[in-house]
Amino acid sequence: MQIYEELRARGLIAQVTDEEEIRELINNGKATFYIGFDPTADSLHVGHFMALCLMKRLQMAGNRPVVLVGGGTGYIGDPSGRTDMRSMMTPETIQHNCDCFKKQMERFIDFGEGKAIMVNNADWLLKLNYIDLLRDVGACFSVNTMLRAECYKQRMEKGLSFLEFNYMIMQSYDFYHLFQEYGCNMQFGGDDQWSNMLGGTELIRRKLGKDAYAMTITLLMNSEGKKMGKTASGAVWLDPNKTSPYEFYQYWRNVGDDDVLKCIRMLTFLPLEEIDKMDAWEGAQLNAAKEILAYELTKLVHGEEEANKAQETARGLFSKGGDTANMPATALVAEDLTDGSIGILELMLKCGLTPSKGEARRLIQQGGVEAAGEKVKEISAVFSADQLAGEGLVIKKGKKVFHRAFLKS
Repeated sequence: MQIYEELRARGLIAQVTDEEEIRELINNGKATFYIGFDPTADSLHVGHFMALCLMKRLQMAGNRPVVLVGGGTGYIGDPSGRTDMRSMMTPETIQHNCDCFKKQMERFIDFGEGKAIMVNNADWLLKLNYIDLLRDVGACFSVNTMLRAECYKQRMEKGLSFLEFNYMIMQSYDFYHLFQEYGCNMQFGGDDQWSNMLGGTELIRRKLGKDAYAMTITLLMNSEGKKMGKTASGAVWLDPNKTSPYEFYQYWRNVGDDDVLKCIRMLTFLPLEEIDKMDAWEGAQLNAAKEILAYELTKLVHGEEEANKAQETARGLFSKGGDTANMPATALVAEDLTDGSIGILELMLKCGLTPSKGEARRLIQQGGVEAAGEKVKEISAVFSADQLAGEGLVIKKGKKVFHRAFLKS
């Protein structure tokens, strides 16, 4: 099976333009393609996972990735999927986030001479002259068409700023620039980017003629990926300082039964023949599939050693009495205690297990909290310095979340 057909079989492709030309380019390793990442944080999260895995697959098939970090578009903020305007970032924050992205992407993408390249659209967008842009590029866009775009619909009721309205033009200009400067003949993005991507293709054709070779392809990347990248407590980050390898493993270990095989197909590099055999799995076998998913993705992001540690820790905890060394942990200091002890509500808050004491109280009252292997029955429960000494106290929230609190000596 060739790479384009494999992408189809894995459920990655939602829409394309010029499918036959795209298939020909990809399958023969002739695509120079880009995917954009706006630096809205100092770490990528699992919502970016599908894009990273896609780039890796295509590079392995001989195609050349262009990683575009949005140092320029980051000044505006993508309105797609938003009901409010993004916070404005300083130039220093944007640059710092771009640098962090590069380090994380190197685990997926092979950069170097004749290989993948990383570009920053600040290098060209910040140099544009406003009047020249209006005359040269603005004339190629219909406001009526832009207002019908899916990426703006959610914002129309609350109000769409003129700043954000320009985002489509900026993103379209990116493709135009990359086509001219790097021979980039293909762009990839999530299905919520379809209008912006078509704008780029249309700009190239209007400026450079119908023979200009620009393709677009859209994947179920952002709609699926963003959903996968969020939990009740926020994003699941690829940075181990934000989301530990164990927490990362547990996130994937806890995906729903209906999603596990879809995630294995889309995100792992296991052979399709092997995955197809899992289609008939049910019951306890689905738990085995979740372990496979969690292990493969943790290994991809954090390396085999960390994946092994995370899996051993998880298996040990669920079989009672396993090694807790790699469990997410919070170090307390003497100042965190009052008269040599700390209450369960305060403890859960300090460990980040709940966003508030009210939420901690509700969980305890519903019987959803254990400490040292015993169910916490009273919200007034307290734990002494002795109980927190050494390896500390293991707290269990619900059925699947474990956390270790210990007193720093």
